[in-house]
Amino acid sequence: MSASTEIATEPAELSHDGTVIARQAIVDRNGGVFGYELFNRSQSAAPHNAASDAQLLFNVLSYADNGALIDNKTMFVNCTHDSLAGGHLELVQPDRIVLEIPPIPGNNVEEIANRLQALADASKRGFRLAFKHNVLMGVYAHWLELASFIKIDLLVLKPELVERVIQLAQQSSHTQSIAERVETAQQHEQVERLGVQLFQGFWFAKPVLITGQTIRPAQAVIIQLINLVRKQATTAEIEEVLKRDASLSFNLLRFINSSGFGLSCEVTSFRHAVMILGLKKLFRWAALLLTTSRAGGVPAAVGATAIVRGRLMELLAAEMLPPEECDNAFVVGVFSLLDTMLGMPMDKALDAISLPEPVVSALLLRRGVLAPFLELTEACESGDDAAFERVAGELHLSNRQVNLAHLQALAWAESLHG
Repeated sequence: MSASTEIATEPAELSHDGTVIARQAIVDRNGGVFGYELFNRSQSAAPHNAASDAQLLFNVLSYADNGALIDNKTMFVNCTHDSLAGGHLELVQPDRIVLEIPPIPGNNVEEIANRLQALADASKRGFRLAFKHNVLMGVYAHWLELASFIKIDLLVLKPELVERVIQLAQQSSHTQSIAERVETAQQHEQVERLGVQLFQGFWFAKPVLITGQTIRPAQAVIIQLINLVRKQATTAEIEEVLKRDASLSFNLLRFINSSGFGLSCEVTSFRHAVMILGLKKLFRWAALLLTTSRAGGVPAAVGATAIVRGRLMELLAAEMLPPEECDNAFVVGVFSLLDTMLGMPMDKALDAISLPEPVVSALLLRRGVLAPFLELTEACESGDDAAFERVAGELHLSNRQVNLAHLQALAWAESLHG
């Protein structure tokens, strides 16, 4: 038996809104916990997307009991390439998070090169990156320069190759090697003898399931908060709204006090929370919360579609508009289904919320600089080829640009919905 063992505990019953996150310890040579790899095990997580980083981070930072979950250790979170560009990472302090990046299928040289910039941007922001041992192949040379960790998968590697791969990994002086899926004492002894310092696998710790209850604020209160943020209201005015809704304030304080946010002291006042988060991040947090609030029997797909629209419009606008208009494009997309979410005509829905003139023009009149982006986004959903070709041509966007942005938006929305 190893020095550090966790017992997997399975809850007997999970509620529909339950947040279930599995963690598996990564231990050092002394059996001490270096960090945890996190896995989304909620019922709402799609089976093929069990390691959905965006949904996982949002759950960890907003809902789950992250103090017990993280135990002030480093978080290792699986991250798809498409979600690297997702806005959810802007809400997270990077210093205690390691993003685990998968290799490119077939080790396609062009695709590897295309993904380099997003990896470099994440690294520049302060995220540490972990790669599978595939990164030691020559085609990944530029990725290797960004690596903080190399994970050596003992279940995938042939036993006769383990020593050579570890030797190659150790030639990179700026990385630490992690032997993962260590399942026997013999495997542990072998990799330790070869100089590996960090270990992960059933021999040390089985994944532990931790549950937390999602508390969703009323949509009307979230809209009121968004209203104030868009008006650039005073901190005192925003604080008053937060004080009136316990679930909204609970979510905000839990989010900002989470381990992933990286503050050195606990935030106990709403005024302090608003000042630290800032209006731009507060708006994005509230907008995403609105799309998951599910009040009044609104189908879950409506919120997911709204997020796709917001992210797709933001990506498309980034090709040709200044940053402020890209923010407005995100708002147009997210709120283009506001009538459905609130169960009222669009003009009435927009009466309830303060939005910039370009946003209102696009939503209500289908006019202005953002209107074509909304039309193109709707054409992507409906499969209207004629409208797609016409609007894409007007915006001078190629089919490839639009399709790539759509795939990125779908991946981001899938990981956020739930």
